[in-house]
Amino acid sequence: MSTDDLTLIRPDDWHLHLRDGALLAAVLPHTARCFARAIVMPNLKPPVTTVALARAYRERILAALPAGMTFEPLMTLYLTEATTPDDIAEASASGFVHAVKYYPAGATTNAASGVTELRRCYPVFEAMQKHKLPLLMHGEVTDPEVDVFDREPVFVERHLTTLLRDFPALRMVLEHITTREAAQFVRDAPAHVGATITPQHLLLNRNAIFAGGLRPHSYCLPVLKRETHRQALVEVATSGDPGFFLGTDSAPHPRHAKESSCGCAGIYSAHAAIELYAEAFEAAGALDKLEAFASFHGADFYGLPRNTGTITLLRQPWTVPEEVDFGGVPGVPMRAGESIAWRLDT
Repeated sequence: MSTDDLTLIRPDDWHLHLRDGALLAAVLPHTARCFARAIVMPNLKPPVTTVALARAYRERILAALPAGMTFEPLMTLYLTEATTPDDIAEASASGFVHAVKYYPAGATTNAASGVTELRRCYPVFEAMQKHKLPLLMHGEVTDPEVDVFDREPVFVERHLTTLLRDFPALRMVLEHITTREAAQFVRDAPAHVGATITPQHLLLNRNAIFAGGLRPHSYCLPVLKRETHRQALVEVATSGDPGFFLGTDSAPHPRHAKESSCGCAGIYSAHAAIELYAEAFEAAGALDKLEAFASFHGADFYGLPRNTGTITLLRQPWTVPEEVDFGGVPGVPMRAGESIAWRLDT
């Protein structure tokens, strides 16, 4: 498929980091220019562990939305070993909490309060299954003896099969998948198991971290993998399988936090997310499959109505700025200083 413009039903982002305060105000317009809704990650400091905290965070997001923009934040709770079935019942009844996020303790940014042993959360999973509240999983193990590039396949083998057996009706999303093994698991799983895929994992392999030197702005978690895994992700994303949908995992970190002696993980893509996905789908000869991946599959999985408005992408190359404002400090966006083939028609 080749065209100079592409009109899509307005898409949604099913995995997004907005942070808080001045940083939230700076990055929110990048998402709202394109996406109608987003599943907002709860890993703030302190984490969003209760419905009351989620309500307050939602109000701060809406207050930061520029006049004239429309956007609906879909809130999540941060799962801890202190979360209770009553918390799940309250979240389900709230109308604005749409999922619960599982982080293995220490796995990624602000994950210190995460779960050390999944079985300790079984009463909560039972309540989530009852209330049909999805479990969103950062699908990695953090055992030091497991190679960092194998953390996702080990998680799939060690935990996902067991969870599916013990909670056969629990709605689950394996977030930001990076490997052939994760893709195959979701392909083979029942319809209530899905996965999000990021633009970086569709466009880059692990060579990007080391191209001409150490590239901290290509470092994310789960880390980029081999080219064979990238190809497997492109295959499932463009297959039309409704179990796979768009989730940017766009994560704003200031330049100084990335370019440090112990740089943090995360890639910022909200400034050009749908344009980057369009590049990936076009490279695969599958532009005709982008709308379903970006606009239909996630909404259907979450039981929400599909959006009715549209966006249009134009084939007009543009150069990404070297830096973007992250609330008064500079951040480096994905593809900084480089060209992107598609531009959102605003």
